[in-house]
Amino acid sequence: MNEKIQVISKYALQGLDVQSLNDAALAAKQVLESGSGEGNDFLGWLHLPSSIDEPQLQAIEKCAAQLRQECEYVITIGIGGSYLGAKAVIEALSDHFAAYKSANGPKVVFAGNNIGEDYLYDLMDLVRGHKFGIIVISKSGTTTEPAIAFRLFKEMLEQQEGKEFAQRNIIAVTDARRGALRGLATQEGYATFVIPDDVGGRFSVLTPVGLLPIAVAGFDIRSLVAGAVEMEQDGDEPVLNYAIARNALYQDGKKIEILANFTPRLHFLAEWWKQLYGESEGKDHKGIFPASVDFTTDLHSMGQMIQDGERTIFETVISVGDQQHEVIIPNDDDDLDGLNYIAGKNVDYVNKMAELGTRLAHVDGGVPNLIITIPAVNERFIGQLIYFFEKACGVSGYMLGVNPFNQPGVEAYKKNMFALLEKPGHEEATKAIKEKLKQ
Repeated sequence: MNEKIQVISKYALQGLDVQSLNDAALAAKQVLESGSGEGNDFLGWLHLPSSIDEPQLQAIEKCAAQLRQECEYVITIGIGGSYLGAKAVIEALSDHFAAYKSANGPKVVFAGNNIGEDYLYDLMDLVRGHKFGIIVISKSGTTTEPAIAFRLFKEMLEQQEGKEFAQRNIIAVTDARRGALRGLATQEGYATFVIPDDVGGRFSVLTPVGLLPIAVAGFDIRSLVAGAVEMEQDGDEPVLNYAIARNALYQDGKKIEILANFTPRLHFLAEWWKQLYGESEGKDHKGIFPASVDFTTDLHSMGQMIQDGERTIFETVISVGDQQHEVIIPNDDDDLDGLNYIAGKNVDYVNKMAELGTRLAHVDGGVPNLIITIPAVNERFIGQLIYFFEKACGVSGYMLGVNPFNQPGVEAYKKNMFALLEKPGHEEATKAIKEKLKQ
């Protein structure tokens, strides 16, 4: 392919010997691609982009078209990977102020990703009196946060618009055969899409989990998938470069990776990335802690810590080539703000100089910088970026010596929460935790 994302590591690896890691990266890639490593029952994402066929795309587009025609809002209910991927792509491709403008099609909003009572109340208030649909995403149908949200909005929709409208405009994305949501969808006659058994939530954005909400939001899922296919077929060089660099820096004592961007619309892409890498690598008391910043905004808050704080961090900067629009800085005869020296320049030129200046300052201050270049923010290149990060995560996790595809630590808080809520079946845990709290 002619245009693709690239990884530049020359500002990160000065003085580090990465030769030994080249073989480790190739070995990890081989383990990943052969399916011989831990977690190999969750590798369905690896060849997912190229396996998406025309009937699948048509079914998603047809369902999205119906929701777009009948609904003013579509509530996407899910948590973790069941919402972050769709949120990341929709935010990356949307007008920054879409929420304040009249929309050509429904507004996609999210629920089930927290247990905030005021959040749910405000969202219920927003859609009250408006036609809305629901995309509920859960393999089991019993995950606490989305289950609460779905119960609330299902009842509200049935009471507000009637059972027939609700049955037509509630879409379940769930397990093919098992689980409470699958049973309810069969009972109520909801349209359904399948979450593949071998695709974990944080790798699921290119399944109906992500593609359906993205299509409802009006974006081109075919271009998104095509970009991912390009990286699947010809993306090994940037994948290996990234995996090698971050593991070399980790071995050199850099324990925190900050994903930085100078493009505001990429904020939720970084949130998705944090889940992908945090949940995949944070095991066995190992792992690079994933953090993120939005520049130049956060240069006025986190900039001091990054420039002069403890030298345990490195930055990975997503550097965007072309912007969608051009805004020229005007000349002012009085020049009271002293900006005439950049009059006639477009705003992105100033932003690019801020990016370069920041990178030079941080490298000089002892913060290694990796650079991921993306030609533009559109469906094709976001598709590339998603698959790039996914495959690099698999390679990097195996290089680290962990299973990148499980998340055993996530269950710890749930056990305590269920015990505190006195959920049936947790009586012994409830008794034990109450005794513990008395101490």
